[in-house]
Amino acid sequence: MGRLPAEWEPQSGVQLTWPHCDTEWYELDKVLDCYVDIAYNILRFEPLMIVTRDIEECRSDIVRIASAKGYDMPWDKIRFYQAPLNDTWARDHGGISCYGASGEKYLYDFVFNGWGLKFASDLDNQITKTIFHQDAFNDDVIGVDMRPYVLEGGSIDTDGCGTLLTTTECLCSVNRNEYLSKEEIEEELMGAFGLERILWLDHGTIIGDDTDSHVDILARFCSQDTIAYMQCTDADDPHYGPLSAMEEQLRGFRTLDGKPYRLVPLPLPEPLYLGDYRLPASYANFLIVNGGVLLPGTGSPLDEVVRMRLQEVFPDREVVVIDCRALLSGHGSLHCVTMQFPEGYIR
Repeated sequence: MGRLPAEWEPQSGVQLTWPHCDTEWYELDKVLDCYVDIAYNILRFEPLMIVTRDIEECRSDIVRIASAKGYDMPWDKIRFYQAPLNDTWARDHGGISCYGASGEKYLYDFVFNGWGLKFASDLDNQITKTIFHQDAFNDDVIGVDMRPYVLEGGSIDTDGCGTLLTTTECLCSVNRNEYLSKEEIEEELMGAFGLERILWLDHGTIIGDDTDSHVDILARFCSQDTIAYMQCTDADDPHYGPLSAMEEQLRGFRTLDGKPYRLVPLPLPEPLYLGDYRLPASYANFLIVNGGVLLPGTGSPLDEVVRMRLQEVFPDREVVVIDCRALLSGHGSLHCVTMQFPEGYIR
């Protein structure tokens, strides 16, 4: 049995998979601008791994945009790796780190099939293996190909002590692992990650989400006894019913020692649209890094409300708001485009 580390544990760096003109982004210039903001703020706290189809093209993007913003990029903390790619959602095609029973460093490479065969993913499914063979990871990191099992990093969250938080809608959806029962899926996860239990959320959705309710847009562990979650208080909003049902279920969850969780509600962002399409904005899609928390902003006064709320939850980390509205056009946000690796994993 091993252990799946929590996101707040010490990290060796974060992966970004870099957009280009053939990725499915609306207004690519704004997306690249946002990626440079994310890269710069990650680098304030820890090293950065960038996977790109063309290293020189990527460097050129960063130099041009960073110069315009006045960013002094610490190039010695960036490692570039080249791979063909369909899209740029590192959270879901990236390797998942897990410790073995004796502390071995495993890198699990689960199947990524474009969120249940919704989008092309043949290239993205190969990225982790490709960069592993380019020596992106330290020599003691063991690359592991699991049996054919579909799992995206955004669909799970952990307290690092044997509890996994996930959603029934995603993990039990068609075109992922429909040949397995819920009990068989649970057995697979328990064995892979050395879990003691799984907390299944049966409710909760964000309109515009393509992932079948990834947990990282709904509810997140902030510590072993604290969960931040999306809350809707407007009874006329279509989110009200699903998120209220999720809130009630969270209230019924208990820590391993039988205590109620400290629940931290995060307000639903003000509605954002692309034409008539409501975009899946969520403040739960934050990234925890060494000494910091990067929060996806929406350009609303609510950004500061959430920043202050999370600052209370993470008193020893700096909570930084990054305007991520450009990413919403791709139906994701900050946590979705990043993947962290624990201490000792990446070079």
